[in-house]
Amino acid sequence: MAYKSKTREITIVEKSGTFSTFFKMFSHDDTPYDFEGISALRKLLSNEKARILHTIKTRSPNSIYELAKMLKRDFKSVIQDIKLLQRFGFIDMIREKTGNRKRLKPIIVIDSLYINLKL
Repeated sequence: MAYKSKTREITIVEKSGTFSTFFKMFSHDDTPYDFEGISALRKLLSNEKARILHTIKTRSPNSIYELAKMLKRDFKSVIQDIKLLQRFGFIDMIREKTGNRKRLKPIIVIDSLYINLKL
């Protein structure tokens, strides 16, 4: 099976002295997603989100709890960051069952992110 690149694209457009941002879920998707302004982009591309993505990619935690322990961060804070990353299609959660326990395993679903600034 051929490797299929999964790309996300964020376009920042200057309009009347302010920036408007649009998020495309896939590079071939022409429908822009309103990104709620530049402040949402800052939240999405924070150092903590980068640490989460790096840890998921390199250490493959089996649950969000395990991820929080690896990061030495509060579980609730990690959940909030995971939800934002999931909302914008950077990660996905796989449901796994071990005995009577259910857990969500985070996995990265993109390999590229392009940010375009149009002035």
